[in-house]
Amino acid sequence: MRYHALVCDYDGTLAWDGRVSEETLAALDHLRSSGRKLILVTGRELDDLSRVFPHFDLFERIVAENGALLYRPTTREVKILGRRPPEEFIQALRERNVPPLSVGQVIIATRHPYETVVLQVIRDLGLELHVIFNKGAVMVLPSGVNKATGLQAALDELGLSSHNIVGVGDAENDHAFLDLCECSVAVANALPAVKEHVDWVTYNANGAGVIEVINALITSDLREIPLNRHNILLGTRETGEEVYLAPYGVNILLAGSSGSGKSTLATGILERLAAQNYQFCIIDPEGDYPTFEDAVVLGDQHRIPRITEILDLLENPNQNVVVNLLGISLEDRPAFFEGLFPRLQELRAQTGHPHWIVVDETHHLLPSSWNPAALTFPQELHGMVYITVHPDHVSRTILSSVDVIIAIGTSPEQTLRTFSETLGQPPPTVAPITLEPGEALFWSWRTHTDPFWFRSVPPRVERRRHIRKYAEGELGPDKSFYFRGPEGKLNLRAQNLALFIQLAEGVDDTTWLYHLQRGDYSRWFHEAIKDEDLATEVSRVEEQTNLSPQESRYLIKAAIEKRYTTPA
Repeated sequence: MRYHALVCDYDGTLAWDGRVSEETLAALDHLRSSGRKLILVTGRELDDLSRVFPHFDLFERIVAENGALLYRPTTREVKILGRRPPEEFIQALRERNVPPLSVGQVIIATRHPYETVVLQVIRDLGLELHVIFNKGAVMVLPSGVNKATGLQAALDELGLSSHNIVGVGDAENDHAFLDLCECSVAVANALPAVKEHVDWVTYNANGAGVIEVINALITSDLREIPLNRHNILLGTRETGEEVYLAPYGVNILLAGSSGSGKSTLATGILERLAAQNYQFCIIDPEGDYPTFEDAVVLGDQHRIPRITEILDLLENPNQNVVVNLLGISLEDRPAFFEGLFPRLQELRAQTGHPHWIVVDETHHLLPSSWNPAALTFPQELHGMVYITVHPDHVSRTILSSVDVIIAIGTSPEQTLRTFSETLGQPPPTVAPITLEPGEALFWSWRTHTDPFWFRSVPPRVERRRHIRKYAEGELGPDKSFYFRGPEGKLNLRAQNLALFIQLAEGVDDTTWLYHLQRGDYSRWFHEAIKDEDLATEVSRVEEQTNLSPQESRYLIKAAIEKRYTTPA
């Protein structure tokens, strides 16, 4: 199940003219019986809401006052999420005869056209407040407080990720929380500006539109709603077309020869998943992920990770985890995995996360001899990345659950053939090839499309390594820069940026200007260093014919040092 909660606005969404129909109430109760949770997000004050809607018990949490207040119906506890504007602000509005004026525990509200007076008072008093509009309503809240911040507070308490919720709204003040939801919906009566920015617009208005959403959630988990805006960038094809990965419902086999860069490619994918707040858990038998910027590493060669501590960390959807198995003997690692994997699936069933589980050395943890009966194996397994050198040594049950194969290294065509033959499928026709680091073959075998080449986006750690190489390392003779001068009398080689700067400061002005006027510096940065930003900035320096040699040297040196750490 992808969506574990439905988040609804009240006025204009659940309610029409302040009231919720019996049919809508029945649908909300039906959704709860499917195991999903309900969260109400409203601009109303809590007391005002209770007078028109006595069914608080349907909801796990109620976010009121446009995000400034969080209410727990089961315990009747109230949590204030912001500080009310000072009394002098309220008094100033009263003195200027602003009617109606509603004062909540945090929110201050009036109606159009008094927003002009409200903004003037905020300016006069020098307050850090912001104004939110909701059709005719004008709401004043502390800066940074809105329906999204209130909803996030509710999700944090419930241990839910925004990637596992659907939101429904209708008005301007709903934009913030709808943007937070994995799937955003506008009811048919919503403002045009809201409809333009959501994933789905219902056929019906108000509560009937919410009933549409509920029926679709229960029937299909909204599989029919495309969510391409969440796709994860993998790399670029030869044509320049970008290659993306759906963040849900896909299993990946990443296979290739030893040392071909499987961990590097996987790290890049995981970094981009983490950047979009998808949670992952890496099962790392060989310690290939000893540090990960976006994750906590549990275990090492001296310490065995405990399953309970793994699960405790993963209950927070904002926390990624690497499970290092080096402290477990080789023969005992499969048994540890068999104890951990069902617990990860239980957590997923309850909350929807971790969104991705990476199994490195899959041929060892889930070998071809593995018996699925020994492990509770979910029928709809998704969000798995299996990494292996030997696809034919991996359980056939696992291989049959794979949707996408990414082959790298030497003989990737053999990797695709081995996968196909293991499953009794005809292999694709691929010419023999050896892929360079960063290159890969992508094959979505279920769609019967041909495999294609792409260049992957390197992870941040890899980009930092390249920066060090360009700054201090050893570029090959064909990638180095040569100061030769107008008559070719010199042959001064700069095999990195540090030496380039040193040589640039030492060569005579004639040699320096010769290469500057030819555009040789920006061309080197573009072709060899592959830094388009640096090349563009240096090109602008080269175009300034009024600069002295000293000035152009200084500007180019500064452009390099701004981007690269050169040695002292």
